[in-house]
Amino acid sequence: MRLAGNAPPWQRSGLRVVDGQTYSVFANGRIQWSPHDAALYGGPRFHLWTRVVPGGRIANLCRDTDTFTADCDGEIELGIYMGIWRDAYGTLATSDDLYRRLQGHLDALVIVCRGEPDAALHDLIAVAPQAGFLRDEADRLMASVDPPRGWHYLLETGRSAIFSADAAGPEGHSSIRLHGHDDQGILCRAVDCALTPTTQLAWRWRVDEHPSRVAEDTVRTHDYISIAAEFDNGRDLTWIWSAGLAPEFHFHCPIKAWSARETHLVVRGRGAELGRWYDESRNVHADVVTAMGSPPTRIVRIWLIGVSSFQHTGMRAEFAGITLTDGDQPISVL
Repeated sequence: MRLAGNAPPWQRSGLRVVDGQTYSVFANGRIQWSPHDAALYGGPRFHLWTRVVPGGRIANLCRDTDTFTADCDGEIELGIYMGIWRDAYGTLATSDDLYRRLQGHLDALVIVCRGEPDAALHDLIAVAPQAGFLRDEADRLMASVDPPRGWHYLLETGRSAIFSADAAGPEGHSSIRLHGHDDQGILCRAVDCALTPTTQLAWRWRVDEHPSRVAEDTVRTHDYISIAAEFDNGRDLTWIWSAGLAPEFHFHCPIKAWSARETHLVVRGRGAELGRWYDESRNVHADVVTAMGSPPTRIVRIWLIGVSSFQHTGMRAEFAGITLTDGDQPISVL
């Protein structure tokens, strides 16, 4: 299939599957976001999603190859994602107008498996050893990375493989590791905490490789690492480790579809040492009033964020010791 960047989802494949059947998607190409800047683009892992209709949930490619399990009987559809999803079934909350400025396309090959995907891929490799993308997907299946227990990826940004729980933080305590290149993801954990003038968020973090070398408050340079609180009004505040902005500076997300939803506040800025653990503690209520205005009433999720898909760079960091406290009621998040 060839999917044009300026065509909103979805496109039919003509391939039918039954509930529980697996299929693999192999893709390449790029979607150009701006005709004026060749570096502003995304590939399959940023834009390509799939679903089975009618009734199936959407899922994205974690890499340029990925394998999926049908959650209902129906036809496979592929789609280019631009904006924000309204639901888990592929309805956009944002306007199709966002597609008009996109250029380029993605080419995708869909292979439906009759048996287990790893066996099917190795059968194909045996008859087509020159097809390196088959080997790439077989290797990816062998080394797939699940999100840490109790955490999940935010629907609007999709699944990723950049976060893992195979790290031991300071003093041997559990931690979550972030490691990616030209990638992005938001990892979430549900909480239920009142937002009052005494609510505190504490955490420890270390950044070994920052995805930006300059200020992150423009579309072109919006690569960053942060921790965030999502509130019951649907908005979120993220505390970022900035490469080029001063501590306490705050700004709305420069991405149009996110600007009314997300606000950033710099905790670590110019001069922060890479490779060093820092302990942080923030009064959430005070920061919300400063950066966002009237505060909501509750915190509903904590996010960990890594983005390196604008400047197409690498990122490495670690998070540990995340705790929410309101009065004498601590909530251990990590």
